[in-house]
Amino acid sequence: MGRGDKKTAKGKRFQGSFGKARPVTPPKGKKVEKKVEEKAS
Repeated sequence: MGRGDKKTAKGKRFQGSFGKARPVTPPKGKKVEKKVEEKAS
């Protein structure tokens, strides 16, 4: 298990390929939305 292994994320990073262990779009986590308050003039 290492850089030469196609089934691991490290091996996919080394080869520059994508798949189950290294998806193209990373899984979505919890995002903290910033509240922007508009000034009423």
